[in-house]
Amino acid sequence: MFSFCTDPDTLATFQWFACYFTTGIHMNLYISVVVVLVLLAVTAPTSLAFGFAGAVASRSTFFPFRVLGKAYTSMVRGIPDILFFLFFVIALDQALEWSKHQIVCPDWTDPIRQGANFIVCPDAKIPKSTSPQFVHEIYGFGVAVVTFSIVFGAFVANVLYGAMNAVPRAQLETAEAYGMSHRQTFWRVLVPQMWIYALPGLSNIWMILIKATPLLFLLGVEDIVYWARELGATKASRFFDYPHGDWRLWYFLALMVFYLLCTWASEKVLARITRRLSHGQAIAGVST
Repeated sequence: MFSFCTDPDTLATFQWFACYFTTGIHMNLYISVVVVLVLLAVTAPTSLAFGFAGAVASRSTFFPFRVLGKAYTSMVRGIPDILFFLFFVIALDQALEWSKHQIVCPDWTDPIRQGANFIVCPDAKIPKSTSPQFVHEIYGFGVAVVTFSIVFGAFVANVLYGAMNAVPRAQLETAEAYGMSHRQTFWRVLVPQMWIYALPGLSNIWMILIKATPLLFLLGVEDIVYWARELGATKASRFFDYPHGDWRLWYFLALMVFYLLCTWASEKVLARITRRLSHGQAIAGVST
């Protein structure tokens, strides 16, 4: 990046590090930081949508919806995240390719499932092997968002379900006594008031989501932990432009600082949201 980086052996300490931290492979590390932040920004509202749907389904008077909501919440919460990530990614990928295979390759005669192998026609692969690299990366990121959203959406559903039940029943009955329909009571009374009860649980889930982002490597996404391990590993050979010893300690320390800053900023934002939502409500321990 800098003009003086032509010969690393002639560089002073400051210039050496300036050149070292601006290499192409370090750019992958910086990009991975953006990927993690974008993942959090997209996954948070998506998980909230999954969780809200799950909580509403769990409270539904329609028995199939209620069973579906409770099954989603209980099943996903009861499976270890790593196991679910490994299973769901394969299952989703094969489901998409199987569906596409039925459309684009109707004349295919060979069985798709051949022992332990899953084989579809080349045109049904998602994405195709001939697709540009960025297509593969976008697809992997999309799978990561869906997987994270389903997993954390189940925890959100459990929190929102409890928050809905925490809203005093007398307020709902009062709304109904004033002539509000069940739908109006739900959207105008229950939903606005449940957030103050849900926010502590949602805050914890958000913190856990931040700490879970290193699991991206299970989904084929090269995250910041992957690049920190790669860049920090010993590079003593002269085949490397900037050889160094085992620097993983310093890279991982930088990651710890990064995650601590994320959680610190999150706590500040969540505290302001809590104060805003609690305004005018008699919630013990919260200043209004």
